[in-house]
Amino acid sequence: MYAQLISKEKAAAVIGLGYVGLPLAVAFASRLRVIGFDIDEGRLDKLRRGIDPAGELEAEAFEGKDIVFTSSTERLKEASFYIVTVPTPIDRHNRPDLSALLSATRLIGSVLSKGDYVVYESTVYPGCTEEDCVPLLEELSGLKAGRDFKTGYSPERINPGDKEHTLANTIKIISACDTEALDVIEQVYAAVVTAGLHRAPSIKTAEAAKIIENTQRDVNIALMNELSILFDRMGINTYDVLTAAGTKWNFLPFTPGLVGGHCIGVDPYYLVHKAKELKYHPKMINSGRFVNDSMGGYIGKKIVKKLIAQGTNILGARALVMGITFKENVSDIRNSKVIDIIRELKDYGMEVEITDPCASPEETEREYGLQLTETVGSNYDAVIVAVAHKQYTGLTEAYFLSITRRPAVLADPKGIFRGKIHTMTYWSL
Repeated sequence: MYAQLISKEKAAAVIGLGYVGLPLAVAFASRLRVIGFDIDEGRLDKLRRGIDPAGELEAEAFEGKDIVFTSSTERLKEASFYIVTVPTPIDRHNRPDLSALLSATRLIGSVLSKGDYVVYESTVYPGCTEEDCVPLLEELSGLKAGRDFKTGYSPERINPGDKEHTLANTIKIISACDTEALDVIEQVYAAVVTAGLHRAPSIKTAEAAKIIENTQRDVNIALMNELSILFDRMGINTYDVLTAAGTKWNFLPFTPGLVGGHCIGVDPYYLVHKAKELKYHPKMINSGRFVNDSMGGYIGKKIVKKLIAQGTNILGARALVMGITFKENVSDIRNSKVIDIIRELKDYGMEVEITDPCASPEETEREYGLQLTETVGSNYDAVIVAVAHKQYTGLTEAYFLSITRRPAVLADPKGIFRGKIHTMTYWSL
């Protein structure tokens, strides 16, 4: 298989061209013939013009690449090595939503041929690939997994906005249904990953490894968030405490903050789902999720209390929220916990304006029914720097004073301006 792929006798297909699939497809297209498949025609139109809707890849990244962007099932039939990189979110009840994953699986099952490979990268609970996806592939293709086609799992490790830890220089986990398939998958991924590959002993092991990477971070951040609530009641700045504690060689550098996005704020629920199937109630994982999911509301309440304490009439008070993406320097607004701050302030009768240099106004309105303001106004009673975009980190107290009334509150959950604000009422986690 690898020899046929590298000679371009056969093609590879990447299904789902989001923040995971696109960099992978473009990287492979420097060595292989690639079919980039997505159902979003608007996205495909931009990709054909060398535009990454997420802003992660520059136009030069598309130049000279052997890749076609399509939504055609017929074109998908040309592939023999399929990689699934579709989103795996949660529903409003925090249960795994496998609709996109199973839809992609059905699509592949309808075009699968003998000798083909199917590798999943989407984050799932342990067992999902072999228990939910493979049977569907067999049913729709009429083929037998392991005998007629091979399967594998290689969890994505893309970090949006991170230019240092890229696909090429991050060790990649690979797994497969048997040793023969694992050897082939290793050869294929080694063509674009220079940092090395880790061969997991089973597909379930690889699935579990991915899910705990983000669960571990979620639990640690939850501890920091809980400590920040406690230290706030003690009148101690959490970041000052962490700076002091961080002088010990084995202290882990986690910080408090909002936990949103499509990884840390989602993946633990997949593990919780599987645990419930096994009749186990994961107390620590659930507790971490509860703490982190509550932080937006907590921050909103703290801002309201600060305003009341300085004599501001909350009803009709004006707030500017700076940043709505789920993390700094990215355009992705999915599962952004900044929304919880906004809703909390609005519930108290405050007028809230939102600005963000990275987010799409159209997507923000479509996703949350909120409008981004193009021009920052003045006479705000509170300013909340919710996301540490690079455009914000160099701002000064003079700037914040120029857009606020007296007195005013500056809320800085990430502690960007710690020690730099002297006139305004300042608060951070």
